[in-house]
Amino acid sequence: MAPFAASTNPNAPRRFGQRYNAEAFLPEAGNTVVCHLDFDAPAHQAVLEARKRMMALPEAKRFLFTPVESLHMTVFEGVIETRRTADTWPRDLDRDASVTSVTKAMIDRLADFSAPPGFAVRAAGLSPTGLALKGATKEDDAKMRAWREALAKPFAYRHEDHDAYQHHMTFAYPINWLPDTVLPVWEAELGAILADLADAAPVIPLTAPAFCQFADMTRFEEIRVLKS
Repeated sequence: MAPFAASTNPNAPRRFGQRYNAEAFLPEAGNTVVCHLDFDAPAHQAVLEARKRMMALPEAKRFLFTPVESLHMTVFEGVIETRRTADTWPRDLDRDASVTSVTKAMIDRLADFSAPPGFAVRAAGLSPTGLALKGATKEDDAKMRAWREALAKPFAYRHEDHDAYQHHMTFAYPINWLPDTVLPVWEAELGAILADLADAAPVIPLTAPAFCQFADMTRFEEIRVLKS
């Protein structure tokens, strides 16, 4: 809980005022490859219950929660208009190009994409911002890494944290840091919520990876499903 404590965070959350404010998510266009939460699988209800319990915790109003429909796990981070560095933008495309033009280029590049085998994931941790996810087995971990390696080719870049990337499902963004007085409550409750989720959904149900575009963090429109 230390990263979310008011006593250790004198500054505002990093993306506050850029990606979102206290009331809503702000325009920040981009594209990405994600697996959405699979609402056709009964186990998705356990994920929504975990999110609901977090929203009921003391001082939860200090977080802006993403819409249920947007819940996803990122497989590979695409471009985003506010991030145009050498390791986050296709090396063969103009750094000043519009996100729309990059998205069109990626649609063409992914037309013949050879997708690695599918994978399953489990909840490996829970913080105030959401779930940490890992492969359901070591083999699944390897498959998830294979997806990232394969997608680095059409996207033509590798993030600095490409190999160390931690898969996750974001539930919320911090508006304000938590008072130290509620940290023990959050720590205990998050542990209980995670344990209940692991029991109810040993595997977090996800749809197949899909190339998506977005205008903000509220909706990720699937353009091309990347099936194995």
